[in-house]
Amino acid sequence: MSNALVVIPTFNEIENIERLLRNIFSLQRKYCVLVVDDSSPDGTGQRVKEMMQEFPKRLFIAEREGKMGLGTAYIHGFKWALQREYDYIFEMDADFSHNPNDLIRLQNACIKDGYDMAIGSRYVKGVNVVNWPMSRVLLSWLASKYVRFVTRMKIYDTTAGFVCYHHTVLRKINLDKIQFVGYAFQIEMKYKAYLAKFSIKEVPVIFTDRTKGESKMSGGIISEAIFGVLKMKFKSLFGNHNYNEI
Repeated sequence: MSNALVVIPTFNEIENIERLLRNIFSLQRKYCVLVVDDSSPDGTGQRVKEMMQEFPKRLFIAEREGKMGLGTAYIHGFKWALQREYDYIFEMDADFSHNPNDLIRLQNACIKDGYDMAIGSRYVKGVNVVNWPMSRVLLSWLASKYVRFVTRMKIYDTTAGFVCYHHTVLRKINLDKIQFVGYAFQIEMKYKAYLAKFSIKEVPVIFTDRTKGESKMSGGIISEAIFGVLKMKFKSLFGNHNYNEI
């Protein structure tokens, strides 16, 4: 069994999920995958369950009732991974915006270079985004600049959703106290790790927008990020970080 688990939240990803899973399972390094499916009406969960017969002990599914949000899906997956004592836990999108081949590069930053957390970064070396309209590239880039300014984190891609955590990071952060469920979830997790003084490496990756299925981005998610950052920074001034003893 692999000591690394990839957590992939899904909602209506039937067009992508099988190809993505086969890509991951064909890598030279072995990974387990937990799909956290929010009752996708398009049959995503059913397709994963069918593939579990082909990949026993490597593919798992957690099915939830209703669409409950990206952040809660990842937290569910993180807790599942910690209970089963995986050493490395990844978060990854289901739509091929994250290249499965980069899983190895992110994990190497932790295994070989000794970092506690590795981020697949779109902005650490220029702007590496494919198929996004310029307006969305600019919005994402400015959002990361804004977060860097407010929080003072030394991270260029603060909203990245492609991350490898050593289990000690997730054990230290009190996952029950994470406030945000949307876009700001990514920022909050990085900020908590940064404040806890974990070592963080940004690994340059090329982000490719989905070619199949529909984006889950919304205006509410973006506004949560903008105002959530200020709230996080304000709370941090009073030292209320909600960490666990490890």
